[in-house]
Amino acid sequence: MSRRRSSTVIAAALTAVIAGMAGMSFAAVPLYRMFCAATGYGGTPKIGPERSASISERAITVRFNADTNPGLPWQFLPEQKQVTLKLGEEQVAFYAARNQAAEPVTGIALYTVTPDKAAQYFHKTACFCFNQQTLAAGQSMQFPVSFWVDPAISDDPNTADITTITLSYTFFRSLDDAQHSGALAKAGEHVGPLTQ
Repeated sequence: MSRRRSSTVIAAALTAVIAGMAGMSFAAVPLYRMFCAATGYGGTPKIGPERSASISERAITVRFNADTNPGLPWQFLPEQKQVTLKLGEEQVAFYAARNQAAEPVTGIALYTVTPDKAAQYFHKTACFCFNQQTLAAGQSMQFPVSFWVDPAISDDPNTADITTITLSYTFFRSLDDAQHSGALAKAGEHVGPLTQ
């Protein structure tokens, strides 16, 4: 094999390896999020079946938490501290945000559920997460989230003792900011189309 042909083969192989590595780096976060959503690992709620037809008499409390990444000049709070609902019953809760900057600012929210072992039983049917939200200077907006807790949580020996679940949202300027903070890998799946 000639030296020129050998150099071409090596260059093509290196290009293929670099392209493969770049592709895997972009696929790592979505694949990890799919794994977490399927297993409930790391506090990631499962996005799956429609609300259960059966509603249990057992009640559970869902607490709400809100955080804002320091790079986002928003005030962000839950409109209620907690709700108590029956297992299998669908509930709607609201968060509110206010842009404190003198210019329009766009943010994007991620969420997690704790304790981690309860995440597989916590189902969101609609939310504002993973969609860009733009607020004008000084503008306030309400963000609804619809959810239910699977009655099967009572049948699992690992979760039968859980009486309270916490739903936490954090707003970031972008998914890149969330990824740099490490929050993106731990975030729950989104409901609806993803916009960046």
